[in-house]
Amino acid sequence: MKFEALCQSGLGSSFMVQMNIQNLLEEENVKDDIKVDHGDVGSATEDQADYFFIDPTLETSAGNLPKEKVVVLKSLIDADELKEKVNSILDHEGIAHD
Repeated sequence: MKFEALCQSGLGSSFMVQMNIQNLLEEENVKDDIKVDHGDVGSATEDQADYFFIDPTLETSAGNLPKEKVVVLKSLIDADELKEKVNSILDHEGIAHD
């Protein structure tokens, strides 16, 4: 499985979200192989990842991605929101976590 954090340029906020997801997966003791990457929303394609994490301002820019694969984060720095959304995906996919 692969998660990808997206931002406008693929450099700043997407990298921060990538690091936060990686840390969260470690904290949740996820043993499954989940790759986490970051990139820019303009070049993202639906086969690039299983789930894409974006800022609400990029929803229209991510229109080429399937809605069921897009996770909109109201706040890129809210650890509780990120944990809730990642854990929801893990539960949906049947991936064990703490």
